[in-house]
Formats: sequence, structure tokens, C-alpha cells
Amino acid sequence: MNSSLRRLLLASVLLPLTCAIAIDTWVTYNNAVDTATAVQDRLLLGSARMIAQQISFEDGAFQHQIPPAALELFQSEDQDRTFYRVTSGDGQLLSGYTDMSVPKLSLTNDSPDFFNTTMRGEPVRGVVFSQPVVGHPSSLPALVAVAQTTRAHGNLANKLWLHAVRQHLLILVLATIFVLLGLHRGLQPLVRLRNEVRARKEGSLQLLKTDKVPTELTPLVDAFNDYIQRLENYTTQRSTFIQNTAHQVRTPLAILNTQISDALCADTKEGTTTTLLKARRTLQQTTRLVNQFLTLSSAEAHVETQMVMSTQACCEIIQNVLEDLAFQAHGKGIDLGFERFGEDAFISCNPMAFREIATNAIDNAIRYTQIGGVVTARIQSKERRITLMVEDNGPGIPVESRENVFQRFYRIGGEDSTGSGLGLAIVKELASQCGASVHFDTPDGGGGSAVCRQISTRLMFDSLFPLLLKT
Repeated sequence: MNSSLRRLLLASVLLPLTCAIAIDTWVTYNNAVDTATAVQDRLLLGSARMIAQQISFEDGAFQHQIPPAALELFQSEDQDRTFYRVTSGDGQLLSGYTDMSVPKLSLTNDSPDFFNTTMRGEPVRGVVFSQPVVGHPSSLPALVAVAQTTRAHGNLANKLWLHAVRQHLLILVLATIFVLLGLHRGLQPLVRLRNEVRARKEGSLQLLKTDKVPTELTPLVDAFNDYIQRLENYTTQRSTFIQNTAHQVRTPLAILNTQISDALCADTKEGTTTTLLKARRTLQQTTRLVNQFLTLSSAEAHVETQMVMSTQACCEIIQNVLEDLAFQAHGKGIDLGFERFGEDAFISCNPMAFREIATNAIDNAIRYTQIGGVVTARIQSKERRITLMVEDNGPGIPVESRENVFQRFYRIGGEDSTGSGLGLAIVKELASQCGASVHFDTPDGGGGSAVCRQISTRLMFDSLFPLLLKT
């Protein structure tokens, strides 16, 4: 499914922000609990000090009272219960709850000790505080312990935490709105680019302007402009190809029309037969030309499907091609041969493409080799490599023409040549579809024409498929 760039950018911003807010919310809750604990501890300590200040030793007995203000500190709507316990230094209970558990506190410790415990089935938070008693003969301080249930503590922590959560949610909502507004504004150049492309008329190949395009969109626009240029070049080539095709087909059709007219006007049967034979030859050449047009167009349209082929399978294809072209070679008295070297190997190639390559390469050699010449096809197998070589002893291809022969409709012999000028163009196009290159090679001390084609294709065994047409 196609994803929305707007949603992707929004998620890229809001997801990290949401995670950060979630972590901060957890930290805020802990801080709220600590704050509520600190508030409760201050109240507990204040109450304990107020109680401790009322303890005295007079007439051989402890004098003490619980001031109402010490307990009124804890009054709230949460209705927490408050517990206290006052004992002398030797452990005598002076006042308070007997069942209140208090941790042991060093009598020399002047600092209060806060603790958590349970009282009558409820969790409580308490403080124990030592208070020196003036006039007491043992000089042992009295211990004052005050505890409170944790309802108010929990409510205060929740209020503080919920207040922070509401702030975080408000920040998240505002951030979402601002991010959406920013995305809407930031994506406007992309929207304008889309509208500009949509507004174009069919067939328009005008390049996109890059002066008002943001830096991030420049590579996209450059790539699109590069594609437009390549498309324009392709369209120009196709238009030229169609024009050349029309010209190449029009000439033999005109000749064929003339030959048929001559046959109809011939005075003798021999003249009619001779003219019809010429017309049939013209028709055969025209048929071959049209077939080459279709082959070239098919090669440009798509890349053939690759499959694993062995050296033996390649040899069988070459032998079939030689059988098909044997009559053409026999007509010129050409010695058409085939040789194989090396062990069996495996390559990745399309059999139909391989056959077309071999057919056009060998046919080209036969057409440009003189009567009584030699044309030899060779397949040589090496480690991870198969090489196809087509050799002949024809007149050769001048160095300055070796690049031109791969152009469409180019013929070394000009208009007088028997070829159509498409054979090697088909070879090059099929090589290009296979990711290959085409070149010539002339062996030492040898002459003649040759096309050296090399296809470099990654295979399942790292094999290479080079086609080498030598002279």
C-alpha cells in the first residue's frame, strides 16, 4: 500500500514526542509522590515538635499534654486518621496509642526518623523524634512518634500528577496542530510541483524549472528532467526510425510494383517469368526487412527472460542457425562451418535472444563474404565463460567504419549493398538488453571482417557470456 508522506512525517515527529512525554509523565508521577511525601513529612515533624515542647519533668513526674494544634495540622477533606505515642527514655508510655509500632531510635540521635508501617489495617506514614527533658534525673530524652494514614498523601500526589498530565496533553495537542500547519506549509512546493506536472499537455517534454524548488526536492527534479531528456532522445530516435523504415520499405515496394507492371506488359512468357522471379526476390528481401524491423522493435520493447543454458544447448542453437542459413551460403559457394572448444559450462541467457544474435551475426558474415569464402562459427568454453566467435575471410571492415556499422540502415557498400543495415543494429540492441557491449577484433596476420560482441551478465555460477565475432 502507498504510504502518505504527510502521515509519515507527522508520525516521525509525534511518535518521539509522545514517547518523550510518556517518559516525562512517569518521572512526573514519581516527583509528585516525592512532593506529597515531603509535605506530609513536614506536617508530621511539625506536629511531633509541638507535642515534644509540652513535655516536662516536675515534682518527680512527667508533665505533658497534647496541644490541639498539633493534631489540627492534619485536618483535611480526606479524613485521615492520626496516631501518636509519647514514651520516656526508659520506655514508659506517657501518652498515645499502645498498639502503635515505632522503630527503635538511638537516644543520641537528634534528627527525626521517618518510617512507613501499618496501623489497624491501614498504611501510615510516621515520624519518631527524641526530645530532651529538662530536670529528668536520667537525662534520657523522651520519644515522640506521630503517624497519619496516607489518603491525603495519595490524593495530593494524584492531583499534582494529573495537573502535569493535562499540561503534557495540551502540549502534545498544540504540537500536533503546529506540526500539521508546518507540514502543510512545508509540502506546498511538492504540491506545486505535482500540479505543474499534472497541468502539462500530453506529449510535452519541457524540463521542470529548478529556480524555486527547495534544496531537498532538487535531486528529484533533476532526476525527472534527466528522464525527460532521455525520453526526448528516445522519441527522436523512434521518429527517425519510423521515417527510415518508411523510406526503406517504400523503395522495394516501388520496385516490386514496377516489376509486376513489367511482367503484365511483357510480350513473351520468358520475359514474364524473368520479371516475376525478380519480383519474388524483391518480395523476399522486403519480407526479411520487415521481419528485422519487428525483431529490432521487440528487442527495444523489453528485456528477455533469462534462463540457465549449457554449452551444449548453445551449440545446438548455433547448429540450427547454420542449417537455416546453409542454402544462402551454398548459393555463394561459401564454406560454412562450426567448431567447439573447451569443457561444458553454464550461462544465463535467453535462447531466443541468443538465436537472433547468432542468426544476424552469421547472416552478416555470409552477405559480406565473397563467393567461395569461408565463414566459421566457434563456441569456446572456459572457466565460468562461454565465447561465441563468428569468423570470415571477407573484405574486412575499415577501422573508421567499425562504430558506424552498428547504426541502423548503415551499409558499408552504400545503397548497392544487399543487406538492409539492420543486422548488426539488432545484435547491438540485444547485447544492450543483456547488459553487454559490442566490439571488433582482428587476429594477427589475418584479414576479413568480424564483429566481436561481448555480453557480460552475472550468472548463478558467476559465468560470463561473451559473443566474439572475429575476422
